[in-house]
Amino acid sequence: MPEISSKKPYRIGRSPTGLGLFATKRIKKGTRIIRYFGPLLDSKKKKDDAIENKYLFELTNRWTIDGSIRENVARYINHACKPNAESDVRPRKRKVFIRAIKNIEPGEEINYDYGTDYFKAYLKPIGCKCVACEKKRKKKRAEARAERLRLKAKEQKKAERKAQKEAEKRAAERAKAKKAKEKGKKSNKAKLELKPDRKRKLDSKSKTLTVRAKTAGRPVKRKVAGGVRANVAVSARRSRPKSTSSRMIPPQPAIAASDMAAPETSITFVTPDEAQQASG
Repeated sequence: MPEISSKKPYRIGRSPTGLGLFATKRIKKGTRIIRYFGPLLDSKKKKDDAIENKYLFELTNRWTIDGSIRENVARYINHACKPNAESDVRPRKRKVFIRAIKNIEPGEEINYDYGTDYFKAYLKPIGCKCVACEKKRKKKRAEARAERLRLKAKEQKKAERKAQKEAEKRAAERAKAKKAKEKGKKSNKAKLELKPDRKRKLDSKSKTLTVRAKTAGRPVKRKVAGGVRANVAVSARRSRPKSTSSRMIPPQPAIAASDMAAPETSITFVTPDEAQQASG
């Protein structure tokens, strides 16, 4: 590394891209900072035209400065897309100076734009590492990260809504099933537990036979011992379809008045023919 006089307003230091040139004093806008120098190469000579390195500074189509020599401190100035200095080329004198285009504060790195050809050939393939490009990349990375987080939050929210809908659907199905079950229990309970009067009425209907008497206009009377008369039902039939043959029940024997504690009515089931004979 070449020695630099303390009177110079710059020094060589470490930068994000390697080594760089930094201001040690405040440099005003328009100040000529340093000269870019080195051997002149003539492109018409095959020997000079065959030289290739990253420190070639083209003056004209013919003349080029080879700035790769160690004494050329200006070669440590790095490229920047938004620089604080620029190259002042003087083709007739075959000289190049680096001049400040804005005020440069102490500790700030000095940089200038290398040009489109150099950028495409050397910097674009590996990516520019200047402050402006780093800010752009950081901004893009932050935007990409924010977009990923947004998409992730959106997917998570969508999944939560879907899960909530499924949970509500399952809850509604469970409530519906529970309601149907309770309704079925109530219906069975209502069928099993009827009102007392209705139950007694149904029980009496099921146990009592429907009897109808046909006497051709008047009831048949029978004399009973002791002068007591009792009405006797002459004909009866159960509430069921008629059959060809009737089941006969033998008449009950007469009961003495002394054996009877109170007058009772006896019922004798007869056929319709017998009822007509009795009425005749």
